[in-house]
Amino acid sequence: MNNPLAARMRPTELEDVVGQRHLLSPDKPLYQMIMSGNIPNLIFYGPSGVGKTTVASIIANKTKRALRRLNGTTASTKDIKDIVAELDTFEAPNGILLYLDEIQYFNKRQQQSLLEFIENGSITLIASTTENPYFYIYPAILSRSTVFEFKSIEWQEIVPAVERGFDFIAKENGAELDIEQGVAEKIARGCGGDVRKALNSVENCYYCAKEENGKRLVTLENADELTQKSAVKYDREGDEHYDIISAYQKSLRGSDVNAALHYLARLIEAGDLPSACRRLMVCACEDVGLAYPQIIPIVKAAVDAALMVGLPEARIPLADAVILVASAPKSNSGADAIDRAIADVKNGNYGPIPRQLQNKHFDGEDAAVKGQFYKYPHSYENHWVAQQYLPDVIKNAKYYTPGDNKTEQGFKNYWDKIKND
Repeated sequence: MNNPLAARMRPTELEDVVGQRHLLSPDKPLYQMIMSGNIPNLIFYGPSGVGKTTVASIIANKTKRALRRLNGTTASTKDIKDIVAELDTFEAPNGILLYLDEIQYFNKRQQQSLLEFIENGSITLIASTTENPYFYIYPAILSRSTVFEFKSIEWQEIVPAVERGFDFIAKENGAELDIEQGVAEKIARGCGGDVRKALNSVENCYYCAKEENGKRLVTLENADELTQKSAVKYDREGDEHYDIISAYQKSLRGSDVNAALHYLARLIEAGDLPSACRRLMVCACEDVGLAYPQIIPIVKAAVDAALMVGLPEARIPLADAVILVASAPKSNSGADAIDRAIADVKNGNYGPIPRQLQNKHFDGEDAAVKGQFYKYPHSYENHWVAQQYLPDVIKNAKYYTPGDNKTEQGFKNYWDKIKND
């Protein structure tokens, strides 16, 4: 009874696993591998509570190999050596199936220590991680493994698991439950696609339930209180952080006001005010830019106000600014222009600054023509005069192409007329 409910009622058959039909339907490769009993080295990648450990446990039950478990957060190199020492002994005559949870916490040397044994087949590795394995797992381990991605589970699929959880814990305790309508749906919606969280909420609701007429009453109010924070899945160092801020910025750029507000809400609920402000400011400059140049000081003022008042009030100026940025006309002409200029500089496409632009100083004796000869634009009609500004080697370079918005086209038409381009 000390184990969490999710562990006590863990499925033992693939058909009973919640979700992951893209992996566990009978016609899918992972299902067929497991049923054949020929298990290669596997890496399970996906968020918490979506069935990675459950599937690994089912695999362990279907193999004749000795099962050993390690967790990357607590295991040491000595633990790996102890497992290796069991090979070819009576304890592991057919080899070892090693389930390594949270492999991303293993350093490079620890991961390397497994290589020889997973390559010769004496250890079959099933590793799980919540982070992108292509960033966090040693390439030599990856090249010897097959990666399967587990996805967050839709709340509708979790409802039956919640209902089974209430039945399971009631039978365990010989109790009778009176569950208000909507409780299972509330828990399923609030768990953010994490079955383990949902079942933790079931257990909490059971023990918080009051007895009435010989039954435990599980109320919607209790379910709401115990699940209201579960939907926010966020790790400022993990994939979820970068996925949310990426979706936030792309929604702003894509002019989808509702999506931008949704991802802003997720950042606010996670308390990540700096990311919400920084990406918003970047979008104002990069994606709206010269199509509506006045937006930059407006968004800066909203960001300053948000940082000044803090959460929860910061949501108001940020929402105003998000709606403005998402709704505004877009132009990335400024960002493209500076990127082209930087590319030239990085590639060595530059030369001496034209003499007329240099700071005033004496010409050397080798100068064929002495004098700076700078033309002051304000001394000429329309405050412009033709003269060379770029170095000779790139004097005809063009980095900026005006966007097709009213503001930039207005500037273009004005200068075309003045310069007779």
